[in-house]
Amino acid sequence: MSTEAANRGARTVSRGGTVREVAGRSGLVAHGVLYALIGVLAVRVAIGGGGQEADKQGALQELADQPFGSVLIWAVGIGLVCMVVWRLSEAVFGAAGPEGRKPTKRLASAARCVFYAVVAASVFAFATGGGGSSGDQQSRDMTAKALDLPAGQWLVGAAGLGIAVAGVVIAVRAARRRFRKHLAMGGASQSARKAVDFLGVSGGLARGAVFAAVGGFVLYAALRYDPGQAKGLDDTLRSFAQTPAGPWLLVAVAAGLALYGAFDWAMARWREV
Repeated sequence: MSTEAANRGARTVSRGGTVREVAGRSGLVAHGVLYALIGVLAVRVAIGGGGQEADKQGALQELADQPFGSVLIWAVGIGLVCMVVWRLSEAVFGAAGPEGRKPTKRLASAARCVFYAVVAASVFAFATGGGGSSGDQQSRDMTAKALDLPAGQWLVGAAGLGIAVAGVVIAVRAARRRFRKHLAMGGASQSARKAVDFLGVSGGLARGAVFAAVGGFVLYAALRYDPGQAKGLDDTLRSFAQTPAGPWLLVAVAAGLALYGAFDWAMARWREV
């Protein structure tokens, strides 16, 4: 291979890495915005018992109510498209790190790519006036349709169990600080490292608890063969206030979700992409 050809190849790899890095960091910022807003809305629910829905729809409506709200919503949508691009690149070329090219890692990235594509599409639908029904209603409608399928009760039950298990895994990984292996904080101060640890653990525990609760309600809907038992994010968060711990548990979980948004922003700064 000639020197000129080698240089062209190096430039191509460099450009590809730059695009991937920009896409990944932009996607994490947008993802963090949604989580931070959901956390703030959930705190309002805990304090006042009402307000906007504490879910993606509510977060987008909160953005829409701000000056230049439509611009902000489109920016979040574009950021989520960047997240799709980043996860797609991981599925095709492998993620950062020594284990990034493993088939299981590629498959996980592909699944995340599809998930964020759906989320981005819903954001753009909201931006163009087609937001549709609430997240809670969408959850019940999807559960009802799934239950009507052949072996639908088993499928819904498996989905609920899978979401609940994923929530437990998210919480355990956060408690064990597994996110550290994705960070490049060589030049960061000790206080910055401690702050990221705090955000990652507290935010991850709250996120895991919410996933586990959502999965539990879906599983219960399957066992009862009643789609009305399934809950979206807003209803799930409100259910925390109905426990013996009362609104304080919802405040703790809501604060954790807001902290997870801040953790996403920290990841946008220090994560290896």
